[in-house]
Amino acid sequence: MSSSEKKIIRRRLAGSYVSSVVSISLVLFLLGAAALMVGASRNVADYFRESMQVSVVLAADADEGDAEIYKERIDTLPFVRQSWIVSREEGMEEMKAMLGADFLDIFKDAPIPVSVDVSLKAEYVCPDSLDTVMRCLGDEIVDEIEYQQSMMEKFSANVRKISLVLGTVILVLLFISFVLISNTVRLDVFSRRFNIHTMAMVGATRAFIRRPFIGRAVIQGLVSSLVGTGLTAGVASLALKGFPNAAQIFAPQLLASVAVLLLLCGVLICVISTWFVVNSLVSLDRGELYS
Repeated sequence: MSSSEKKIIRRRLAGSYVSSVVSISLVLFLLGAAALMVGASRNVADYFRESMQVSVVLAADADEGDAEIYKERIDTLPFVRQSWIVSREEGMEEMKAMLGADFLDIFKDAPIPVSVDVSLKAEYVCPDSLDTVMRCLGDEIVDEIEYQQSMMEKFSANVRKISLVLGTVILVLLFISFVLISNTVRLDVFSRRFNIHTMAMVGATRAFIRRPFIGRAVIQGLVSSLVGTGLTAGVASLALKGFPNAAQIFAPQLLASVAVLLLLCGVLICVISTWFVVNSLVSLDRGELYS
């Protein structure tokens, strides 16, 4: 074989490698974008859960000192994210804003008791946990606990439906990604079928034949994952520039999780596909190599 023919073969192999990396990167990018949307939707749901407040109305004779003692006690509970005291004066200002400045004229004494507003951690804002939460918030000085039960229940039900739909989408995309990447890897390895056949003819074991291809698949998966992660991070960066308030939605932990997912998917799918393709090619006879 002349040097010019060898150069042509090298160019074709390099072109095949670059083409497969680009194809795998684009597939991983789509998977990463979908995973980013799923994670962002979960963060949005958690944000709205934590925005729902529970108002603990204290007894009429309780003062701010009692409220401070009560606040210190509930702040130690595992489900409390944040709490703050609403004084009588603050409560009166809120009522004035809602009912008008002259609504207190019909009362001899201020009817607004001291209360403590509580923000719960997102994982506890669900029907299964709220009953336990309300019992733990109870106390001798507590007169009433107010929260939007129907809204919380509807929100939790909607979140479960959305999570089911998005989870199904991710599973479908994972399957599609596996099929597309497997086909890309198969075409790339198939272009080297004559090398595999030659190695098998001189007595090389399957493990020996697979070794360079598996190493190549690992590098291919790593490069593709890095490119796919970079594209996904670029989309997230553009979203943050357009919507600065979305920083809490596209949290660093979410981006890191998506990057790990793409890395694992890229490497594992490339390695698994290469393993099966090389094994199947080793078993072919020379006539079947041309089919």
